[in-house]
Amino acid sequence: MIDRSSSQSSGNAAEAMARKHLEQHGLHLIAKNWRCRCGELDLVMLDTDTVVFVEVRYRHHNAWGGATESVDTRKRKKLTQAAMTFLQQESRWNQHPCRFDVVAISAASKDKLQLNWIKNAFDG
Repeated sequence: MIDRSSSQSSGNAAEAMARKHLEQHGLHLIAKNWRCRCGELDLVMLDTDTVVFVEVRYRHHNAWGGATESVDTRKRKKLTQAAMTFLQQESRWNQHPCRFDVVAISAASKDKLQLNWIKNAFDG
């Protein structure tokens, strides 16, 4: 279960849960919590030869929209800019295909979490 005592601890736990799930599906970690002036990339993973920029969203309740809906146009733009900066600074990855995934984690019930992995989340 995710500790909700602070947003930072719940965010870290959600990212750890997402990372574990993705690694169980064959992805490999390149970077986590990568920061630049444009923003932060939660997880950067490698799926075979594809660089995957993963945004992890956790919502305890859906009062202000769910985890998936929280990745709005403004957030997508920030993630895209951060990803471009990552590829410029980490040149060994800039010739690989890329995609953006979202891992949305929400409370399904009091003691159970629901994880929804959305591949190519920014596609039409």
